[in-house]
Amino acid sequence: MPRKKFRNSQRHISTADRSYQEYLLDQSAPLSNKTELIRLIRGGEDTYLELKLKLSNPERIAQEIVALANTGGGTMVFGVTDLLRIEGVRNPESVQEELGRLCREEIYPPILPLIDIVAFDNGRRIVALEISGKDKPYRTKEGKFYVRLGAEKLEADREVLSNLIKEARPLRYENIPLPEFDAEDFDDTLLWSFAREFEENGSNGDQYNTERFLKKDLLLAIGNGDDFVPTVAGVMLFGKNPSIETKFASSRVTLRRFAGTDPDSPLVEEKTVSGNLISLHEAAMAFISKYCDLEKHKSARSSDPDPPVEARSRYHVYSIVEAVSNLLIHRDMALMDLPSEINVFDGSIEFVNPRRTAGFAPPASKAVRLGITQRLNPQIASVFLRREYGVKLPQGGLPMILKQSRLFSGRKVDLQTTGDLFKLKIYGVN
Repeated sequence: MPRKKFRNSQRHISTADRSYQEYLLDQSAPLSNKTELIRLIRGGEDTYLELKLKLSNPERIAQEIVALANTGGGTMVFGVTDLLRIEGVRNPESVQEELGRLCREEIYPPILPLIDIVAFDNGRRIVALEISGKDKPYRTKEGKFYVRLGAEKLEADREVLSNLIKEARPLRYENIPLPEFDAEDFDDTLLWSFAREFEENGSNGDQYNTERFLKKDLLLAIGNGDDFVPTVAGVMLFGKNPSIETKFASSRVTLRRFAGTDPDSPLVEEKTVSGNLISLHEAAMAFISKYCDLEKHKSARSSDPDPPVEARSRYHVYSIVEAVSNLLIHRDMALMDLPSEINVFDGSIEFVNPRRTAGFAPPASKAVRLGITQRLNPQIASVFLRREYGVKLPQGGLPMILKQSRLFSGRKVDLQTTGDLFKLKIYGVN
């Protein structure tokens, strides 16, 4: 073994609430790598150690690797019996190769493990696989999540999976599979109108297969063979509104109109909308248009000092359309307790989005204002921003919003990144 990895752990200490790194560092005097590995094996299986006699069931091994990775990392040793006898494996090179393949092709996100072949004086050789688990949550190719409880592998239930997601780097959430959805939960009209835009001569919708197209062409679903499990991105882009409303609460957006300039003002109207992204965009724009005037260019208003009806606030239409789009495609849907909000006040509109800062570079207000951002949901954004999806969007992103809104109203846009919220307030003009 080229470098020291295995440590002599004190097995009487519970590892349930400790990280794999702490587990490895809990050691006595330095020992040779082979000696450390033997002492690790003699302690028996626990949260961070799995012992196998041979690699005979690749699917099950992939599940065991996922369980170790989701529990914070661990070691899997091949060539050891249930009685902790070192029997070795017949062809360790092929075991090493197959383990590498499983980590690359059967697990998402792919794992880059340390795999060593350890030889003993009696000629027996074992294979040791070490996993860090730094990019959890991990799942199998079939879309299943596993964790370890002591020496046992368990499929993660909804509560455990929710905790894994909360710990995960935010970029992973749009790829989380939603097994409660199936092909019947997708809006074929929306899906195939998008697909036909890429066909030179058009095509009959009956020739398409929803499951195959989402899984093979758009990469918005997973599963082996005929298995079909759509991802969060697939559901949010092309799901049917009734199915999303009942099965995926994270899609919701709260819309409010206040009769004043701040949230303490009287509430005129509040509604919660849910559905796929194109429906959410239409609902948000309709709500804003109900209380505001959206214009390409600021028009002249009557000079009547005492008009019979108070003038509605006016906003640059492209800035508002872009702000609504950004709210939908850059939202952190893993934060289910923090819905996206659009608050319409007298003279301003505030867009509030949940957005974890953990897992990203420290927020840089200057970079965000210049349009240098890290997309939270790159798959969702890549489809939503295409004209073929059906939303007519302006060009320019956040820099356009900042510039055009200031030119239109004469006031700078307020932009805040505090805690787990991203806030954007655009001012209008009467």
